[in-house]
Amino acid sequence: MTILYTLVARGSVVLAEYSGTQTNASTIARQILEKTPGNNDMNVSYSQDRYIFHVKRTDGLTVLCMADDVAGRRIPFAFLEDIHQRFVRTYGRAVLTAQAYGMNDEFSRVLSQQMEYYSNDPNADRINRLKSEMGQVRTVMIENIDKVLDRGDRLEVLVDKTATMQTNTLRFRKQTRRFRSTVWWRNVKLTIALILLILVIAYVVLAFVCHGLTLPTCI
Repeated sequence: MTILYTLVARGSVVLAEYSGTQTNASTIARQILEKTPGNNDMNVSYSQDRYIFHVKRTDGLTVLCMADDVAGRRIPFAFLEDIHQRFVRTYGRAVLTAQAYGMNDEFSRVLSQQMEYYSNDPNADRINRLKSEMGQVRTVMIENIDKVLDRGDRLEVLVDKTATMQTNTLRFRKQTRRFRSTVWWRNVKLTIALILLILVIAYVVLAFVCHGLTLPTCI
């Protein structure tokens, strides 16, 4: 099984979780939640031995999973996105005030089903490969979790770098669009100028030809 554990939390308050095997993933996951305070959106991964903890936080809601390192990042983050959408669609604004494990009885079954799907169904990878080709997979940073959990300041730096990467990506996209727009207008202006030049040349040639044809009559 590729994805072994997952949880949904608001801040450090766990609202639902499910583990497909016996593991201490729950303990490590809570340490990650405690060391990633705030509500800034982020996608980040932390490695631990041959497992990787993938974290997605959107609008204050954190979805986390532990997966085998061979799973890569495309499938785990597609799984996290799917869980986030299902959770918000199911509970709406109740997420903002829910108590710890308030949705666990019902939603842990959803976590189990989707973990099974994304871990074993080949269709999951085909769908997510298509999404990746469409540019919907975000860049994710991976860091050894031992460095993260041993030093709180190290984790804050990683979060800051992630935010900076996202900001730089947005700035680059804006600059690229602006550059394309500038090049397009420049090409339009050059095309118009070329057309005008051709029209002027054609007018001069026609005037010269007409003058040459009418010259004998004038004599």
